[in-house]
Amino acid sequence: MDPTISSPIEICEAAGRRAKERRLALGLRQIDLASQAGIPITTVKRFENRGKGSLETVARIAYALRAENEFGNLFPAHDARSLDEVLAANRPRRRARVRRAPSTSS
Repeated sequence: MDPTISSPIEICEAAGRRAKERRLALGLRQIDLASQAGIPITTVKRFENRGKGSLETVARIAYALRAENEFGNLFPAHDARSLDEVLAANRPRRRARVRRAPSTSS
């Protein structure tokens, strides 16, 4: 990850720029990418220029740019750092009880 990226907005903007770079490297026009991804060209422009788009839109663009494997690795499994983390991960989670405020009806 780029160390100069520090916010979610910057991450999205950087992803849009990288998608544009990949599109250009593949020799695709924005209209070609839009057609292959099954999305409007305005959506491609919005993603490339501002990093704006739904997760489905980004997945469609990644697939059309043949980057689906990289997109699929977006949230890799967390490697446990200690035995305590391994044991905690394997322990079934219990639902928290919600306490309700006392009724104020008369």
